[in-house]
This record gives sequence, structure tokens and C-alpha cells, in this order.
Amino acid sequence: MKLSEKLHFFPWNNPSANNCNTYFIDGEKKILVDPGHYHLFGHVRDQLAQLSLTAEDMDMVIITHGHPDHMEGVRLFENTETLIALHDTEMAFIQSVAPHYGEALGIRDFEPDILLKEGDLEIGDTSFQVYHTPGHSPGSVCLYLRDQKVLFTGDVVFNQGIGRTDLPGGNGEELKESIKRISGLDVSLLLTGHGDVVSGRDAVAENFKMIEDYWFAYL
Repeated sequence: MKLSEKLHFFPWNNPSANNCNTYFIDGEKKILVDPGHYHLFGHVRDQLAQLSLTAEDMDMVIITHGHPDHMEGVRLFENTETLIALHDTEMAFIQSVAPHYGEALGIRDFEPDILLKEGDLEIGDTSFQVYHTPGHSPGSVCLYLRDQKVLFTGDVVFNQGIGRTDLPGGNGEELKESIKRISGLDVSLLLTGHGDVVSGRDAVAENFKMIEDYWFAYL
């Protein structure tokens, strides 16, 4: 689904299998955000094929956080020139609690090519602001395209929902503070890790208000 001239949305709509939404930025450098599960990558491959592209054409894959349903697909890019980016806190957490995680992903000695940090990230003609937003996982990030008022949220917030905090490294108070922080950004398109996107500045604001009014009581 084309969201703008360079931005494409590859939704995961199959209720019988857990997987994430994937996003593609067709800029000077070709970027995938969250490739999803390795064995379910076919839907991304099919969407790229409709654009006359393949996975091998990707210059960078950015992972919003290290859960398998978001990053297992990096296995496809092993031994390619595609760069893999993950927040440094998330990588440190993975190394501390699951030192053999790379082997579980099918990649021996997995190491990202780029360790993300809070701040600006320039990839070709695409300028992100990286926000470290812990709570769902220690090194979760949200990616903000200020010029387009687009925010990639991973599993921090959804359309009328929030990421779970009962997995290793989850923290309700941290998630609440992360949500408060990103809710202050000027956003017209909220691109979530699961479910529907939220489109329109008023709809995004209403979504954050609903989350604060309802979900914060559970964090």
C-alpha cells in the first residue's frame, strides 16, 4: 500500500500467525523497517516484487526492537551488502539475556552493522530522528520523519493500544514515559508495528489521548 511518494506499507493481516507490519522507504537509499519473521517474509517479498524490487536491493534494514516477529527476517540479509541497524541498548540486552539469540535466528554470531543511538540518522536523502522509547523492550526505538510528520512506533503504541510489558525487559513505567514523550511530536501518520495505521493529525492526537485515559491505568 502506497502511503506517499516514497513510503509504502506492507501490512500483516493474517490473524492465524503472529507477525509485524513492514514499511519500505523508496528513497536514494532503500530502507525496510521491521522485516518480520523469516518464514513469513513472503508477503514482503511479494510487495517488493510489485515495485520491481527484491530483498537484495535493500540498502538498510532498521529494527525497532529485537523480538523475533520484528527482526527474524534479518536472516535473509546475511552475507549481503544490506546494513542492519538496531539500538545499542537492545543489542546489549540481547547479549546479556540471550547470548545465543543469533543462532536462534539462524545467524551465527549476529551483530548489527549499525548500533542506533538517540538523535539524527541520515540515510541517503532520508532524515530520521531516532527516539529511544523503552518499556515494551529496553532498546525499543521510534523513528520520526519530521518533514513528513510520520512516526514509526514499533510496538510502543498501536491504534487504540499499547505494547505489552510482561516480556523480559518490559517495564510499564518506562512505557508510559516513552508514550508521553512521543505524544508531543507533530505527527499526521502513525505507523504501528501491528494493526492499522493512524492517519490524520486529529486522529493521532485522539489516539494518544485514548491511550492515556484508558491504558495508562494498567501501566
